[in-house]
Amino acid sequence: MGVTYALLAMVFFAANIVITRYALARLPVEAGFFIVLATNILFPSALFAVEVTLRAAPWAWDWSGAGMFALAGVIGTFLGRRMLFDTVRLLGPSRASVFHSTAPAFALVAAWLLADELLGLYELALMAVVWLGLWFTQPRAGTAAGVIPLSPANVRRGLIVGVFTVAGFGFGNVLRGLAMRGWDEAVFGTLLSALAALVCQVIATRDWRKIGALLRGAERNTVWLYIGCGVFTSLGSIFVALAMNHIEIALAVLVVHTTPLVIFPVSVFILKNREELTPRTLIGALLVLSGISLLAFR
Repeated sequence: MGVTYALLAMVFFAANIVITRYALARLPVEAGFFIVLATNILFPSALFAVEVTLRAAPWAWDWSGAGMFALAGVIGTFLGRRMLFDTVRLLGPSRASVFHSTAPAFALVAAWLLADELLGLYELALMAVVWLGLWFTQPRAGTAAGVIPLSPANVRRGLIVGVFTVAGFGFGNVLRGLAMRGWDEAVFGTLLSALAALVCQVIATRDWRKIGALLRGAERNTVWLYIGCGVFTSLGSIFVALAMNHIEIALAVLVVHTTPLVIFPVSVFILKNREELTPRTLIGALLVLSGISLLAFR
């Protein structure tokens, strides 16, 4: 069940990466990220209201769990997801998805240091198979990347931003897993993470006049694109938290970050092969699917 939850989270995060490409072309991320964070708060709030009415056990507050969810929001949502927008803008969705897929390396180390989580040789071998497959799915050098042309300066900036992105996702997800172990509140925890990220974004924002002008001038379709990003990232966060209740944190993060399995077919069939799907990427996808399947049936 844990792998199923993690795969659902992966699909939602992959959809966010694809939508981000179109949203960034219509409204700068400085303004659009506020729409995403607002959706990250409102959408889980609505889900939580329904969940509370349906649950049998009474709801209880836990300071430790709430604190870890909030810290995950600062590290994973504010830093990681905010920088993911910049990675997509600089390198394009396919390369961004490859960076996104390397976060399990950080999560593996963080889970070992923070959660005392040790994996066996079988699990580590399957993780290596998945990582090898993800490496094969990386686009060739020189492939078109999307919104901004791939100049050397953009590549350097994209690499730096990408490293901070995956580090934020990796450590942020481990904190979510630790929180879930003592406080099984995936939906409310996602809401807390978004609130913490919004506070950070408000503090970090300086030019409010520019943000207000951008939001007022945004087209309705553009706003809906960013709302879609917020809905998909909320669902992705909820399902990855649920996955960590059933499988090891590092394995859940590994499955969640196999977004190239979705991104590359979309690049071919929707983006008209701007970012090519080659025999190399097909071999990579097969390795990734094989590794995940063996993890599911271990």
